[in-house]
Amino acid sequence: MHRTHTPSPVVAGVRLMALSLSILILNGCAAMKNVWQDPLHPEAEIERNHFPADKGNDVIGRPASLRLEAGDTLPDIARHFGLGINALSAANPGVDMWVPEAGEQIILPLSFILPNAPRKGIVVNLATMRLFHFKGDGASPTVSTYPIGIGTRERPTPMGSMRVARKTARPTWNVPASIAEDHRKKGDPLPAKVPPGPLNPLGEYALYLSKAGYLIHGTNKPASIGLKASNGCLRLYPENVKVLFNDTPVDTSVLIVNQPYLIGQRDGVLYLEAHTPLENPGAGAIEQEKVNEKLRKLEKKSGRPLDWKKVQQVQAEARGIPVPIFAMEPGRTVEPTRPVEVGHPDKLYGSPESPELKPGAWHVLAAEMREEIDARRLAAIINHQGPQIPARVLPKSGGYRVVAGPFNDAGEAREAARRLKIDLELDGMVIEPAREIAMQH
Repeated sequence: MHRTHTPSPVVAGVRLMALSLSILILNGCAAMKNVWQDPLHPEAEIERNHFPADKGNDVIGRPASLRLEAGDTLPDIARHFGLGINALSAANPGVDMWVPEAGEQIILPLSFILPNAPRKGIVVNLATMRLFHFKGDGASPTVSTYPIGIGTRERPTPMGSMRVARKTARPTWNVPASIAEDHRKKGDPLPAKVPPGPLNPLGEYALYLSKAGYLIHGTNKPASIGLKASNGCLRLYPENVKVLFNDTPVDTSVLIVNQPYLIGQRDGVLYLEAHTPLENPGAGAIEQEKVNEKLRKLEKKSGRPLDWKKVQQVQAEARGIPVPIFAMEPGRTVEPTRPVEVGHPDKLYGSPESPELKPGAWHVLAAEMREEIDARRLAAIINHQGPQIPARVLPKSGGYRVVAGPFNDAGEAREAARRLKIDLELDGMVIEPAREIAMQH
């Protein structure tokens, strides 16, 4: 039997709180309650990716709401509805990412202001962590939009104009020397090349950009969409990158911008959308002032006062939802955009499932915790590693155990324990099949 140190409940709890806090910081989430009121009416489904891009209209989609059920996590809700975890968390401050309360009504921020950029090819807004693909120049232009994961602060995604140089299905990942060195320092050596398959971080499809070393690609870590988690590339959900790959010819233009504050018109009403800036507060203040200057010009041109208190509130809350702030025509009223309720899907697309416990299998004891909610949170985090490490919560006297598995043999179990250590800093203990029954009591 292979043993490693099992963390005490206190140590595991501290690490868990630190991990959850780091994710929330990445999302720029503020501790506010939901301000949306009751939705208009329930619907079975709502569009989340493909919209008309009519000239003169800058706002696409519409916000929705959803009532959570037991076992939901925000990453699973985000993926099913074509959102990044950053967007869903910012729109629902105060909602637990991993163990939200069943019955809680959340906002699905499925309305977007298009970036201030030419409507051609691919346009990426780093601040909103969304990609927009414009198609058609005639009477019926369209735009497809997908959430993305972007580069970290240490290895940011570059901005500027480029193009799709080539495309590859089932790509091989040639590991850059700098990334190989980072993994070596963590005790996670990588091969020079990673072939196609579940361990390949590029996923099943890759679009190589004209700026050397940067790609738009899929991922084997879907829970990272909407986070600053890549080495500079742009990640998409596997189902989204497949569509983009098929829809995007080689030589398509790609423009990457960073616009945390967006204004746009739809049906004679001016909307404002605000996101927490990626950079330092000083750079964000400059972008905010640029948008405010545009608003002052519109105010002066119309001869009617803007509600600057509302403008400041939208910018301060930074919930990433387009909010109507000004009627462009006299006599038109500005009504709040109320969300449309959608029914809860029978199954959330891509939601990880844990196989049943079975005799003769190997497991890993990831942690022991006093509180059930902490154990459930950690199990959810482990379940959303990429590739998935199945995990569950088992009661024990005076607390709860978080158990990963089942695994077919000792090698699989030890590899899972190694990944838990590298990815989550958890010291797990490999459990032999002979000890399985005792483990459950």
